[in-house]
Amino acid sequence: MSKRQASKYKLDRRMGENIWGRPKSPVNRREYGPGQHGQGRKGKLSDFGIQLRAKQKLKGYYGNISEKQFRKIFDQANAQKGDTGENLIGLLERRLDTIIYRAKFVPTVFAARQFVNHGHLLVNGVRTNIPSYRCKPGDVIEIREKSKQLAIVLESVGLAERDVPEYVTADHSKMTCSLVTVPAFGDVPFPVLMEPNLTVEFYSR
Repeated sequence: MSKRQASKYKLDRRMGENIWGRPKSPVNRREYGPGQHGQGRKGKLSDFGIQLRAKQKLKGYYGNISEKQFRKIFDQANAQKGDTGENLIGLLERRLDTIIYRAKFVPTVFAARQFVNHGHLLVNGVRTNIPSYRCKPGDVIEIREKSKQLAIVLESVGLAERDVPEYVTADHSKMTCSLVTVPAFGDVPFPVLMEPNLTVEFYSR
């Protein structure tokens, strides 16, 4: 299991943006970066720096994905036909942990990874505990019977800060969800501007 060593909210402050759209984000109070010299780090970025920042922001948004994993996903997207940036977003949105986050079964992408790891889910009736499991449109994802009354699930379903996107169906009474279609970049409800084209440029250098 890949673990984020630094505080996840430091990524918000380093980027100067509320990446996950969370009310508790410190960016809502302090827009400068973390650390002793955070307020002084406002130099102009080079082209490489801009591309690196865009890649780090996109990778960070999807939680505890290691650089090795993320590069592998990029390579798979690059090998597919069509726009590599669109393909990359499509592959990231097909991850099991991403789908249950989109379905509002968990409050954060980090909680989604842990929820899957702990074996609370069935995919097409089969227990699955791999966060990176790549779902196909039509796959039925269900919270196991003994996990349906967990406080984290019941609280998350009631959160008003996010809506379930159109490319995911979620039945909160039965605690099931499904990927309807692989979304295009424009369909994904990112709270901040994401630039997958810059990620493509970064890896194509």
